[in-house]
Amino acid sequence: MARSSEPTTAPVIRPSDDDVVTADAFAHLAVELHDADGMNETVEAVVQFALQAEACSYAGVALVLRGSREIAAVTDPLVAEIYQLQFDLGEGPMLTALTEGVSVLVPDAATETRWPAWALKMTQFPIGSVLHVPMWANAQLIGVLSLYNTEPNAFSEDDEAIAHILARHASVAVASTRDDETMSAAVDARKLVGQAMGILMERFDLDETRAFEILKRYSQQNNVKLRDVAQELIDTRKLRGSYGE
Repeated sequence: MARSSEPTTAPVIRPSDDDVVTADAFAHLAVELHDADGMNETVEAVVQFALQAEACSYAGVALVLRGSREIAAVTDPLVAEIYQLQFDLGEGPMLTALTEGVSVLVPDAATETRWPAWALKMTQFPIGSVLHVPMWANAQLIGVLSLYNTEPNAFSEDDEAIAHILARHASVAVASTRDDETMSAAVDARKLVGQAMGILMERFDLDETRAFEILKRYSQQNNVKLRDVAQELIDTRKLRGSYGE
């Protein structure tokens, strides 16, 4: 039997309305995060977006900043209480995600057995299910995105996938914001030190090298950051201690 000479046309796969809505939503989030002014606004945008894009009643972000853990943003004080509870207990799904860098799903908080002390305390909160997703930036664990629902078994596989995408968006934005703030702080510090050096150079007829040496030595001998030494000299026109007047 002869074969048909008509070409075979591959089926055209079009994104569903939900896929388009999600893509548009993430595009809008990317713009919001780019326009956010500082770390606080960045994480606030993330948790507010989570309420819209996810099947969650509450959301929060905990970050690791300069080696310490910090509650960065929550959509309700209840989330801050649950975070603090885990810090105090030293156990819980959020702490596991934050220290091990793994996603943690609690389908039903009422039947959870992996963290007994946490599960016992959670009976006082109207929480049915929990999802924690780690936030990574340049292979560094910088925080956790937390989603809570008042009902058990609320998070589907699609919800988990969206949470991971949201966490990646958040990680890049937070890391970028943190780098900008660190750079800005460094620039401000250099300006302060320059002003302080100018004061010493004028008052004691010193060159730049000698003025900087005095500030640095004062900083080391009195265990005070160089930036703070400069700020003190600018504010008071004198230094207490070894090089005070």
